[in-house]
Amino acid sequence: MTLDIKICGLKTDAAMAAALTGGASHVGFIFFAKSPRYVEPAEAGRLRQAAAGKAKAVAVTVDATDAFLDEIVAKMHPDMLQLHGSETPARVAELKARYGLPVMKAVSVSEAADLERIKPYAGIADRFMFDAKPPKGSELPGGNGVAFDWRVLAGLDAGLDYMLSGGLNAANVGDALRLANPPGLDISSGVESAPGVKDPALIEQFFRAVRAARDDRAA
Repeated sequence: MTLDIKICGLKTDAAMAAALTGGASHVGFIFFAKSPRYVEPAEAGRLRQAAAGKAKAVAVTVDATDAFLDEIVAKMHPDMLQLHGSETPARVAELKARYGLPVMKAVSVSEAADLERIKPYAGIADRFMFDAKPPKGSELPGGNGVAFDWRVLAGLDAGLDYMLSGGLNAANVGDALRLANPPGLDISSGVESAPGVKDPALIEQFFRAVRAARDDRAA
């Protein structure tokens, strides 16, 4: 099985280079003003040029207005939209039609019952992202560095396309792959030296850990 890996919250050329060198299938840019990973659409458009032909560029938004999404799509030219807010199935369908882009819908998870929330989006969202519920008081819907019990994903339909997110790092990604066997991984704070500061060495370390874990499973 191929494993997609998204490095999210990129803001610098060095971090982009490390993500692409490591073999990222997706690179993510955050358009949520409260996030330390926020980047202007025009700058994201400049950065994403390095990914052309190598990785899909993902625009991550949180209940964004049409006007802001218009600006993001015009200036960044994303390959995919990631909706990380309270967007309804109707809103997902509306944005897919408006921009002609695939959409990944994020769902916050802390227990197996939370996975029921994907049912209304079935056949509408192109992919899901399962992220840990934010800690109490956090203003960020993702990128909080917390994990959930990955074992709850074991009961999902084998063909469901999703990315696992929340609290991943080089030390625990082997457990995530063993317990959930996800088709995709998304990492942000786990490859940072400080909030919003991607560390190329940590990005490289994460890819090494993923390769080692997959080699162990194949042995």
